[in-house]
Amino acid sequence: MSIWSRISAALAALANGEPLSEVFGLLRAPPDRSVGFTIAVIGLGAKMAKADGEVTRGEVAAFRRVFAIPAGEEANAARVFNLARQDVAGFEVYARMIARMFAGDPEVLTDVLEGLFQIASADGTYSEPEDIFLREVARIFGVGDRCFRILRRRYAPGENCDPYDVLGVSPDSDMSTIRIAWKRAVRDNHPDRLIARGVPAEAVQLAEQRLVHINQAWAEISAKEAA
Repeated sequence: MSIWSRISAALAALANGEPLSEVFGLLRAPPDRSVGFTIAVIGLGAKMAKADGEVTRGEVAAFRRVFAIPAGEEANAARVFNLARQDVAGFEVYARMIARMFAGDPEVLTDVLEGLFQIASADGTYSEPEDIFLREVARIFGVGDRCFRILRRRYAPGENCDPYDVLGVSPDSDMSTIRIAWKRAVRDNHPDRLIARGVPAEAVQLAEQRLVHINQAWAEISAKEAA
């Protein structure tokens, strides 16, 4: 059964009156964690679009970049989005349920937040309502200030990433320490690592884009040291 078929089954449970919290609760264990991740990003993305006031074509395209939605499954993805957008529950309720679903897995919560940043910045802008929304989601998820700052600088137009911040090192660190941090970051953000912790294969391009920024940070620091 494909991830989208399992999403359809989860939505059928919702349609039959199962509360959203119960559906999320059933998606805590593999292999359905990937379904939970997908519903989390699409559901919170819908809430973010509602907070921002409109859904742009760029945001819709961003869903396609975060998730490789196969032909014939667009209706299931749209159904998740529309159900979440029409739900009277606030985004905080969704965020808390997702935080509980992935309790003890801060890396997965960071992955969810990164998917939301991609969607928020897809139209080339990063609005104040989106920033307020993402800051509150990050707070509920327990994502630290440094992680939020890196994601904001990575995706918000006009922001520049500090290469040392990206690698989690101090500008005073020696190159040996920085090299170790770079190699660890590359290893920890390999697409296989994301899949192993519940991020669906359809969303591995999150890791691919993250690796681009990690390698750019290493190249920038290396060039500075060589100058």
